[in-house]
Amino acid sequence: MASQGTINNVNIGIDDANRAKIAEGLSRLLADTYTLYLKTHNFHWNVTGPMFQTLHLMFETQYTELALAVDLIAERIRALGYPAPGTYSEYAKLSSIPETPGVPKAKEMIRLLVEGQEAVVRTARSIFPVVDEVNDEPTADLLTQRMQVHEKTAWMLRSLLEE
Repeated sequence: MASQGTINNVNIGIDDANRAKIAEGLSRLLADTYTLYLKTHNFHWNVTGPMFQTLHLMFETQYTELALAVDLIAERIRALGYPAPGTYSEYAKLSSIPETPGVPKAKEMIRLLVEGQEAVVRTARSIFPVVDEVNDEPTADLLTQRMQVHEKTAWMLRSLLEE
């Protein structure tokens, strides 16, 4: 986790305790993002039904974006002087997004991905108090960008559930 393996000689104007808090929050964000990536990729592979083509392509666009996002989040954790979590066991402990057993129907996949997108937004939003307190603009910028992507994606997915 973030507290292990800290680099103590990081002097970027944020004290060690606050860097640790931010890195811990970003580790949770990384775990949520990676878990959502895996779920989205799984659904891309396994979706069936009348919306197959639309969802197959949409899910591919979404998991590709998530794959790029995990790198940005992990690199920010490293810039703060902490190791980025990178194992399934760490992600299982840190993520707020549950695994989905089996292969749900297409509409259930969409609903579960809306929940996942919204969970990532909540996790990102929860990090802001300490980020704002210490004027960590690079992390604030990353969080803002992530929230925009996930809120828009959740809206688009929710739109598919309308009758």
